[in-house]
Amino acid sequence: MKRILLVDDDITLRTALTRHLEDRGYIVRGAASGVEALTLFEEEPPDLVVSDVVMPEMDGFEFCGRLRSSRIGQLVPFIFLSSRGEVDDRVQGHNIGGDDYLVKPFHPRELVAKIEAQLERSRRIHTEIVRLIQQANVHADSSDANPPQPLPLTPAEEKVFWEVIQGYTNKQIGDRLFISPRTVQTHLSNILSKLSLENRSQLIRFAFEHGYRPPHDEE
Repeated sequence: MKRILLVDDDITLRTALTRHLEDRGYIVRGAASGVEALTLFEEEPPDLVVSDVVMPEMDGFEFCGRLRSSRIGQLVPFIFLSSRGEVDDRVQGHNIGGDDYLVKPFHPRELVAKIEAQLERSRRIHTEIVRLIQQANVHADSSDANPPQPLPLTPAEEKVFWEVIQGYTNKQIGDRLFISPRTVQTHLSNILSKLSLENRSQLIRFAFEHGYRPPHDEE
């Protein structure tokens, strides 16, 4: 089941949308501001974020910008909800890192359609990552290249490294390694720092280019 973080200070709208999305099989966590949403995001990164723009403490634009400036929040699909429907507002939303922008009032079916479209896009990206990894494995099997250098990682970090380059999410890695998604993110941040990389995509490219192959799954 896909997890959605829904951020809106209008509790009536948030409650109604939560019920509508849960009826369609999503797991929804709600927040009333960007500050609260950042805390929830760090506790358990969702598969997608839906956020209002005008909110107390921290508005949706700043919240989105904070996510996009962090390693963990760079690739999560982000949809803005707002009563501010001017062109400049929509352009600002996209420029700051939003993937879509829905103007209030709207029909819940339209929001669901946008959510499903963004999740499908993420699924295609994940599939392509897995394909590249498999292609790299075939290439490595057919070449006489020297084995890659040992990774400068702790044993725990190395386990997370192999899971990440196979395209698993933090939640999936946590389930496979019996640790929390937050611990996975801590290890991932350390890995990226040690390898002088910025994000997951760069890590996967690094593994592909340097010949690192995931070990055979013995489960």
